[in-house]
Amino acid sequence: MPDDTKTTRPAGHVATRDTVANQLVRYLEARGVKHVFGLCGHTNIAVLAALSKSTKITFVNTRHEQIAAHMADGYARASGGTSVLLSHLSPGLTNAATGVANAALDSIPMVVIAGDVPTHYFGKHPHQEVNLHADASQYEIYRPFVKRAWRVDSPDLFPEIIEKAFALAESGRPGPVLVDVPMDVFSRDVDVARFERLRLNSKALAKPSLDEATATAIVRKLLEAKRPVLYAGGGVMLAHATRELAELVDHLQLPVAHTLMGKGALPDDHPLVLGMTGFWGTKFINEKTRGADWILGVGTRFSEADCSSWESEYTFSFPPSKLIHIDIDPAEIGRNYPVEIGAVADLKQALAALTRAAKALAPQGVKRPEAVAEIAAARKAFVAGNLAHATSAAWPMRPERILADVRAALPRDALITTDVGWNKNGVGQQFPILEPGTIFTPGGYATMGFGAPAALGAKVARPDRVVVALVGDGGFGQNPAMLATAFEADIAVVWVIMNNFAFGTIAGLEKAHFGTTFATVFEKDGKPYSPDYAAIARAYGVDGVKVRSAAEFRPALEKAIKSGKPVVIDVEMQNEPVPTAGHWNIMDIYSPGRKVHHVATGTPAKS
Repeated sequence: MPDDTKTTRPAGHVATRDTVANQLVRYLEARGVKHVFGLCGHTNIAVLAALSKSTKITFVNTRHEQIAAHMADGYARASGGTSVLLSHLSPGLTNAATGVANAALDSIPMVVIAGDVPTHYFGKHPHQEVNLHADASQYEIYRPFVKRAWRVDSPDLFPEIIEKAFALAESGRPGPVLVDVPMDVFSRDVDVARFERLRLNSKALAKPSLDEATATAIVRKLLEAKRPVLYAGGGVMLAHATRELAELVDHLQLPVAHTLMGKGALPDDHPLVLGMTGFWGTKFINEKTRGADWILGVGTRFSEADCSSWESEYTFSFPPSKLIHIDIDPAEIGRNYPVEIGAVADLKQALAALTRAAKALAPQGVKRPEAVAEIAAARKAFVAGNLAHATSAAWPMRPERILADVRAALPRDALITTDVGWNKNGVGQQFPILEPGTIFTPGGYATMGFGAPAALGAKVARPDRVVVALVGDGGFGQNPAMLATAFEADIAVVWVIMNNFAFGTIAGLEKAHFGTTFATVFEKDGKPYSPDYAAIARAYGVDGVKVRSAAEFRPALEKAIKSGKPVVIDVEMQNEPVPTAGHWNIMDIYSPGRKVHHVATGTPAKS
């Protein structure tokens, strides 16, 4: 391995040396990194000391590494860039793992930099090291979910590894990487020329597009189709391709269905948006995708919930439907459905190429007035069918009323984070997203506890935007210590706790199939129980409001938004299941042949 004391240098070279920690901070500054999220430990304080001298980077201090990871995730989604997470060794890494894995399954670019035991202690089982099966291998904990995990064994290796880390996190299908650094390496000297030469590298790589022949072939199929549908996934936002998507859709008037993660690829009030498919999709939307003759899937992996467990009677039926699938990750093409045309490409480039082909083949565009009218009628009928619940004065509040009041109170470009449960599935189904890329949801990993801290990261990235977290009481209760960070750093997020005194979705599932809510509802002496989250917020220094009636909720939310301060709003909610026309085949595991989903578990007692 290279040794920094024996580096061969060109004649006349004058070595200038500095610690790896100091040079890491200079490197991050040069890349334009403005925030680092994390938590201290004895293995990373050399980096923290270096960060303390930076005038360009703010270190966002947290009370738990999972909070830091979710904040970094939300920051990357809102900024459209790569976030940086700083962690301690073993317990720090394992605490952060859930948040990093969540980012991985949603393809969020993140560079995790972690301290490790000193190199001269490898094999001795020093303080806090995990080595029950191998020495100096704790970084391998991350192998199942990061794109790559490096251990830096020499100071001379660090510059090229950190450069590779950012390049890999951002290229292809984005995702987290881990750079594991023994603590003595952070404090050792390195020739700064090794960092300086990295400035010659381009930090923006050209991305693959569709060739003209493939783009033309795809557009011909869409023009020949009688019932085409474009199916948009979260990859559209990751590629910053929402404008290109809108241009293609408008020119060919393609009806657009989307995945949960694809919500907001086009505004929900766009006349061609069908809505979300799958388990929590509506009958109308699922019928349109199932009945399509050609489907153009872009930036989606056709995941289980979006596809009703891939059972052909519900959402998609390939064949007879035919699939064109474009994605940056070749492993996803053809994984779950057979493709007629598969293409590996960056969506921003690919959608632009398709639009060029569409304008060449159909200069006047395509008009589908019947499809537009049908979508408008279905949307109107859905809103009308939901109106009674969305305007109900019932207490505890109907979840539909909470969502309707939140939408009415928010500006069009507000950023919304969700957690899991009604605040995720109900939002996907019936909460209009009016500006592309303004909804951040835990998709593939579906992590409870994501929404509350992710909102903090989103607000740090976009302080000019209103940021609201829609979370359940189960999710908010995971990491309330994130309120300390909100108070200390004056991060003006509004958290709306949709409090049903339960892990509500799972309670409804258990009740439907097993007739009990054992270990899913929160009770004390047989009565519904919840901590007073408004009081907890105030204890942290954050404004807390406990809503007492449906009429109080929207005014409280509007006041919180106007305050420009972090505010927690705790509102009691009925535990009703999100309506679904799709399917999830775990139901057949629980209750074969019954076609049972979730049921209501009752209304919490008034507090």
